[in-house]
Amino acid sequence: MDDMMLVGYARTSTLDQTAGLEAQERDLLAAGCERMFVEQVSSVDIAQRHKLDEAIAFAREGDTLLVTKLDRLARSVAHLMAVLETLKERGVALRILDLGLDTATLNGKLMVTILGGVAEFERGIMLERQREGIAKAKAAGKYKGRKATAKAKTDEVMKLHGEGVGATMIAKQLNIGRASVYRILAATT
Repeated sequence: MDDMMLVGYARTSTLDQTAGLEAQERDLLAAGCERMFVEQVSSVDIAQRHKLDEAIAFAREGDTLLVTKLDRLARSVAHLMAVLETLKERGVALRILDLGLDTATLNGKLMVTILGGVAEFERGIMLERQREGIAKAKAAGKYKGRKATAKAKTDEVMKLHGEGVGATMIAKQLNIGRASVYRILAATT
C-alpha cells in the first residue's frame, strides 16, 4: 500500500533514561518512521501512557505501529492483547524491531503472544526477588522503606486548607495523592 505510514512509539520509565529514549528514536527513524510518539512514563502506569494512546489513535488502516522492543509497548499479556486487539480493529499492524516480528503475518502474531507471556513471567520473577530482598533486609534491620513524602508536606497541606483550598487542589499543587491530604487533615484536626 503506497499510503501506508510507519508510526513509531518510544518510551522509557524515567527521565534518567534519556540515552535509552534517544536510542529508540534513532532506531525508529532508521526503520523509516514518518511520525513518532515519545514519552517517559512507567509501563505499569497504563492510564498515564497518553502518547501510546495518541499513536494508536493516529495510525490508520494499513499503517504499522513500530516499537524497538516488546517491553516498550506492554508490561502484561493482558495489556499487550488489548493493544493488539485495538490495532487489529483499526487495521494496523505491529512491528517489533529487535525481534523482527510483524503482526501482519501469522507467525508474528503467534510469536508476539508467546513473548508477551514470557515478559510477564520475567517481571513476576523480578518482583518476587525484590520482595524476598526487602524481607531479608527487614529481617536484618537494614530496610527502612521509602520516605513518607506526603507527611513531609503536612505544614503546606494545613496552610492551604486554612486558606480554603479544597483537598483535590491541595493534592495537585503539592503533587501528592488526595487520600494523603485527607489523612493529614484527619490526623491534625
